[in-house]
Amino acid sequence: IQVARCFETMRQRCCRLERDGQRTRERLARVEAEQAALEVKLKHARKQVEVEIKKRHRVEAELEKQERKLQLVLESLMQEPWGSGILSKEQCSILNALVSQRLGAALAPGRRSSAVDESCHSLLFHSDISYDHTDDDVVRS
Repeated sequence: IQVARCFETMRQRCCRLERDGQRTRERLARVEAEQAALEVKLKHARKQVEVEIKKRHRVEAELEKQERKLQLVLESLMQEPWGSGILSKEQCSILNALVSQRLGAALAPGRRSSAVDESCHSLLFHSDISYDHTDDDVVRS
C-alpha cells in the first residue's frame, strides 16, 4: 500500500510538472511570436532611418549647391564694374558682408545640422546587437 501511495504521489507530481511544462512552452511560443513582431518593427524602423538619412544627405547637398550658386552671384556682383555703379554704397556693404559671411560659414566642411546625431545610427543595426543563444537549448525540449 505504501509503494502504491508513493507511485500515486509520483504520478501526481509528474502530471503537475507536465502541466507546468506545457504552460511554459505556450508562454515561450507567445514570447517568441512577440519577439518576431518586434524584430519586424525594428527592421522597418531601421529602413525608415536609412531612408531619412539619405533624404537628409540629398537635401544638404542641394543646399550646398544653391549656396555656392548664391556665393558666385554675390561675388560676381561685387567684382563687376557696372555692379558698383548701379548699387548704392549701403547695398555694396551689405553684399560685402554677405559674401564674407558665406565664405566663412556656408561652405565650411562638416557644418551639418546636429538635429540628428548619426552616431546613434550604429545602434540600429542588428550586427551590433549580440545575443547569447547558449541558454536556448536548455529551455526547449
